[in-house]
Amino acid sequence: MIVRNASRSLLRASVPVQPIDDLHLPATDAGPERWLEQHAMRDWIWEAIEELSPALRLPLVLRHFSVGVTSYERIADACGVPVGTVRSRLNQGRAKLATALAATADAPHGNTAQRLHASRAEAHETLAAAESRRFGALMTERWSPEIALLRGNEPVGDRSVLARGMDGDLEAGVRQRLVHAVAGRSLVLWEMDLLSPADNPDHCPPSVAWLMTLDDAGRPHRLRLLHPRPVQALQSLTPM
Repeated sequence: MIVRNASRSLLRASVPVQPIDDLHLPATDAGPERWLEQHAMRDWIWEAIEELSPALRLPLVLRHFSVGVTSYERIADACGVPVGTVRSRLNQGRAKLATALAATADAPHGNTAQRLHASRAEAHETLAAAESRRFGALMTERWSPEIALLRGNEPVGDRSVLARGMDGDLEAGVRQRLVHAVAGRSLVLWEMDLLSPADNPDHCPPSVAWLMTLDDAGRPHRLRLLHPRPVQALQSLTPM
């Protein structure tokens, strides 16, 4: 019940990502107490989520906080496990989250809003660097030296593969636009629209999610690229 009510509060409080020029401040008629309560609740939930094991944390975050990677099938693809395992891990994760919420009730909680703001800025900077052909340099500067591209749990490439894939997409006229972000201490999710070139509208899937596991220094260490909807042929960042 604690998890259910807290999640409903988060969902009611969530708003779509908008350009800053179109951003409307939340109404203040509910008073500062309500605003503080919502933010404190969000920080508390994320503190408890970080107490879960990585195997339980990942499907729980995708199921309840992502926009496009919420189905059992897509979560199974992300985790590299069968759908039945996803269901089992979600059940275990929810049960353990209730315990973690009780255990972290009086603990100091990180500033989730500040972390999310920083992650969105990082996503925009990453896309801008890529368009300036500096994606490889940015990875060297900000990402773990051991960064690896995964499919499920299997490594399929290193930073050179990522750099070639990004450069290839840009040369083909593909662009990405951030639409949603999730930021924890141990993992980050950037969900992007994929914009195909006008002369080839079916060049790539309509969207891609960057799921990054962070190392102890907070740098991307493992990256999974997920397409919320399956396609027959992928010509985007994920290598065939």
